[in-house]
Amino acid sequence: MAYVEAMRPLAILIAGEPVPAALAARGSFAAMIRGAVGDAWQGEWAELDGRAELPDFERFAGLIVTGSSANVPTREPWILAIENYLARAVTARARVFGICFGHQLLGQALGGEVAKNPNGREIGTVEVEILGSDPLLTAARGAFTANMTHVDSVVKLPAGARLLAQSPRDENAMVRFSETAWGVQFHPEIDAEIIGHYVAARRAAMIEEGLDADAIAAELRDTPAAIEILRRFAESARSKC
Repeated sequence: MAYVEAMRPLAILIAGEPVPAALAARGSFAAMIRGAVGDAWQGEWAELDGRAELPDFERFAGLIVTGSSANVPTREPWILAIENYLARAVTARARVFGICFGHQLLGQALGGEVAKNPNGREIGTVEVEILGSDPLLTAARGAFTANMTHVDSVVKLPAGARLLAQSPRDENAMVRFSETAWGVQFHPEIDAEIIGHYVAARRAAMIEEGLDADAIAAELRDTPAAIEILRRFAESARSKC
């Protein structure tokens, strides 16, 4: 049965939930993503459980894959299942946008490699340097701020992937994996309040790792340019409906 293009929802594939304080303050990653996208998507939304059987990706205008506290290198069965799903979706030219863990899933699924970040944990509001032009970016050069919280990274890009931006601790902070698939190591849906909950939750680990938790907390900011990247993806999915 053919799906009616104009009716397809934008799907959020949920791979995990925020830390408890962030969840209590603002809800799930899916809720934050919908809030950040706002009027850039005016159609229906669908939420997919990443630990359950996933429906045909052709039912959706696009897929946004959330972050997670899980680790891609553990190679758990549900992680492998999502990777297989994403690999098939990208091959079929479905529109996909991976956030943090979702970005890493795409990198691994398409032939790259994810491992513990050799530069250590990256957390807080960081400057992201633009390295290449892309329709999801407002400029071809320059920098913007984004909120990060991760310990793993895409350490080897798949063949054919194009690097778009890097951060102080992650050389693959934004990647175009294919004509229709993008990944960002940062969290465009997370604002200063929410990243503050992450810094508080990870404080003990940050101090143990030699990070200045107080200095990082003092520099937290909202990141409108990062939000715009997510909004532009939603608009691109809308234009293809």
